[in-house]
Amino acid sequence: MDKQEQILKAALRLFVEFGFHGTPTSKIAQEAGVSNGTLFHYYKTKDELVVALYVYIKTKITGCIASGKEEGETIKATFKRMFVSSMYWALENPIEFRFTQQFHSSPYLSMVSHEEILKQTRYLMDFMQEAIDARVLKPLPTDLLFTLISSHLAGINEYLVASKVDNEKQKEIINHSFDLIWDMIT
Repeated sequence: MDKQEQILKAALRLFVEFGFHGTPTSKIAQEAGVSNGTLFHYYKTKDELVVALYVYIKTKITGCIASGKEEGETIKATFKRMFVSSMYWALENPIEFRFTQQFHSSPYLSMVSHEEILKQTRYLMDFMQEAIDARVLKPLPTDLLFTLISSHLAGINEYLVASKVDNEKQKEIINHSFDLIWDMIT
């Protein structure tokens, strides 16, 4: 693992545990096993580090769900595959998921460039627009649909983490929750 990745991993752990303001850069450097100068070589400010960590995690999430429509797959099947992939990513990466939720509720979100947000959401937004054009999804603004789906995912994730159900029950809940969101947006 290179120094930059060590810094990101240390920052992730500390930000989730102590919050953005409760985590000094000196503690991140110490946890990463690097000097303060090394940390500031990669990230000029703590704000830059927080945003870079968010972009790093969102890139991983996007790669997980944006695998493209499979040959002969219906819009519903593609949507379900993306939904289920997102749910399992959140369950398998609880610290990263908590960080993204924490980030969305912070002033740092306004520091992410419009271009970066478009880059991270373009695949899903384009897919939703195609589904609207095909009259599969309700003709709602894609950013509203995105918000509804994201909120649904976060709520179901929170429920699954708190309930500690077995894998079979978890799968059942994820499938039922997909049916609920699908009924809402179609």
